[in-house]
Amino acid sequence: MRIITGLYKGRHFDVPRSFKARPTTDFAKENIFNVVNGYIDLEDTMALDLFAGTGSISLELLSRGCAEVVSVEMDRDHARFIAQCIEKIKAENDILIRGDVFRFIKTCKRKFDFIFADPPYALKELGTIPDLILSNDLLKEGGLLVFEHGKQNDFSQHPRFVEHRSYGSVNFSLFR
Repeated sequence: MRIITGLYKGRHFDVPRSFKARPTTDFAKENIFNVVNGYIDLEDTMALDLFAGTGSISLELLSRGCAEVVSVEMDRDHARFIAQCIEKIKAENDILIRGDVFRFIKTCKRKFDFIFADPPYALKELGTIPDLILSNDLLKEGGLLVFEHGKQNDFSQHPRFVEHRSYGSVNFSLFR
């Protein structure tokens, strides 16, 4: 896993083979962040990484100058790995929350400029997550939600949907 650009560009982190999480591929990550740059300048923003997994997106957000990144990951080993990566780059603007994403969404009182959510594709509640995030008012006015999902999901009829991008087997739906 590597950081594509920014302050920590080129830094590599070896994800343990025992991990169940699949980091977003470098190709997909680079391309979706190119799209994101057309919607929002990440410099000095408040960002949220839900289902943080390996921390790949959190690290990328930190590298791209976000003022603060909140990373939410339930798995103990994954959260420990994310903490170690954050420590290696000496970033002090990441808040790592080891806990249930659904509980976090329902209880969070903060708003974010940018939200990235990458749930396990097999998660039965996957289709409800964009509505859950948007209805709980986590996204600031003018903010952007990027939702990673499998090809079987179609959010194009959602009232806040703005576009869909596909990179191989990785699909992203964007909401405002």
